[in-house]
Amino acid sequence: MSEKKLRSADWFGRKGKDGFIYRAWMKNQGNPDYEFNGKPVIGICNTWSELTPCNGHLREIAERVKWGVLEAGGFPVEFPVMSLGETLMKPTAMLYRNLASMDTEESIRANPLDGVVLLCGCDKTTPSLVMGACSVNLPTLVISGGAMLTGRYRGKSIATSDAWNYFDDWKEGRITEQELRNIEGSMCRSCGHCASMGTASSMASMVESLGLSLPGNAAIPAADARRKTFAQLSGKRIVEMVREDLKLSDVLTREAFENAIMVNAAIGGSTNFVVHLLAIAGRVGVPLALEDFDRLSAQIPLIVNLEPSGKYFMEDLFYAGGLPAVMKELDKFLHQGAITVNGKTVKENYTSAENFDKDVIATVSNPFNEDSGLAVLHGNICPGGAIIKPSAASPKLMSHTGKAVVFENIEDYKARIDDVSLEVDETSILVLKNVGPKGYPGMPEVGNMSLPKKLMDKGVKDMVRISDGRMSGTAFGTVVLHVSPEAAVGGNFAVIRNGDTITLDVPNRTLMLNVNDEELEARKKNYIPTLPDIPRGYTNLYINHVLQANEGADLDFLRGCSGSEITRDSH
Repeated sequence: MSEKKLRSADWFGRKGKDGFIYRAWMKNQGNPDYEFNGKPVIGICNTWSELTPCNGHLREIAERVKWGVLEAGGFPVEFPVMSLGETLMKPTAMLYRNLASMDTEESIRANPLDGVVLLCGCDKTTPSLVMGACSVNLPTLVISGGAMLTGRYRGKSIATSDAWNYFDDWKEGRITEQELRNIEGSMCRSCGHCASMGTASSMASMVESLGLSLPGNAAIPAADARRKTFAQLSGKRIVEMVREDLKLSDVLTREAFENAIMVNAAIGGSTNFVVHLLAIAGRVGVPLALEDFDRLSAQIPLIVNLEPSGKYFMEDLFYAGGLPAVMKELDKFLHQGAITVNGKTVKENYTSAENFDKDVIATVSNPFNEDSGLAVLHGNICPGGAIIKPSAASPKLMSHTGKAVVFENIEDYKARIDDVSLEVDETSILVLKNVGPKGYPGMPEVGNMSLPKKLMDKGVKDMVRISDGRMSGTAFGTVVLHVSPEAAVGGNFAVIRNGDTITLDVPNRTLMLNVNDEELEARKKNYIPTLPDIPRGYTNLYINHVLQANEGADLDFLRGCSGSEITRDSH
């Protein structure tokens, strides 16, 4: 055990006026004097909010963490940070991910904490908390809220991914408004985040595969009593981590990031995983590039049969053995010696795991789908790269050439997509500009554009769609995302015109606008990029400092780690 002085001793271990102030005001909550006698102070960073339905049960989880902290001889203190609810926040929760990370970072650094437990669930709460904690670098572990129970409607298992199909059914008149309301109540029937392998579940899997949580974090359902047991055990473990001085930087090595990329490919994780992992790597100082995702994903088949790439749900993954069973199947690919927050290696954590259902978790030798969960594209449309999720796309469109139908912004798309006079057919390629980090701003989940109604009436189910935005991890289709550089900062993507032909070639990892260089340069000379006119506040700061998607869309001045030291003392 390390004999290193506790950081909190600079507050609670002081003599004289300063120590009197720090302890006295904490005692107004009923804390006895012995709580301040050399106990590790554990901050429980909570994103509970009734405006973040996915995280609405996290106060119960926090109480169980406290039990574990107390059991191990620590002093637990719960504190809130900004909560990001993907389902309600406008214009998009992604706009505020970096702000929430700042809240997390400064809250941790400014207070007398020796270790931190991050409670998260909904999409952006996980990366924002991890990003902020990385920039302080204390002993830290993560507890996800868990997925909701699988929905049931008329004898069929459903989850968030099915919402896209039900919306199309309603739009086409196949179901009524009242039926849609009935489905709402049947789909979200317990606490927790989306039941499919959407972004929230991908983030829960990310932190487990990175080694930032105890084994089993990703798949235990939110409503299962074992989620509370997991929280209590995590509370015990964080006290031990403080005594061992096991920090985030010890866990988040290059090998850990590579493991997470390979696991994400195997589970068919969200495309949003890319932009979030890049941002986390930027905070902890691990070099990571878009090309690493393609290189590491290419060797990994899809072995987890979950929506939106398959047919099962997170609850089924838990019953099948959870992420440890998945990682055991990937044994020959992973960096087995990477350390995790429980002090054991990755391999030690999954050695005893079992796969109880090979229809949910397939084998590498006989995968559910040979296609990797992710592909990175390059070409004159996206010199900085773009991404596509082949496992959620139509095989027949993986190599496709079509004419561009261009929408200059989301308002233009909404105004014209169902216009009967729109010149579009099933071979066309829909192009949506100015929905990137700066252009929207915030990079919303609008990349999986609904198809024109007149084509849906003919039975068309999928088309190639390209944007500089994102899409929900619960969505599917042949959708190219995160085009970089985005339209709002100029470049070739900004000057695509209606009728231009575009070639998507996923096997060869290219996305090309079939226009010669001279014509492109001429177009760009006459193009004037226009950023949103936001004169003040955080959004103004965001527009002026956000990086492109291929760099994680973090703010430029937030990359890196400032550490936990406080350089000024006002008392």
